[in-house]
Amino acid sequence: MPSLAQLTGSLHLHNFYIGKLKAKQEQLFDNDPDLAMLLDNVAEVLSEHAVVLADEIADRECEEG
Repeated sequence: MPSLAQLTGSLHLHNFYIGKLKAKQEQLFDNDPDLAMLLDNVAEVLSEHAVVLADEIADRECEEG
């Protein structure tokens, strides 16, 4: 089971890459809409994982606090 620090680090990485993907998706929207849609889908999957990580972090913090 990952530690709270590992979960928090993973959440930060997810959020970082979600931001990068969204920014690139906006840049590509006019020139390559298929790739833009793919990047949006990947960002959505990462966002779903980020929600799960945030919930896990909150649960762990409640258990430790």
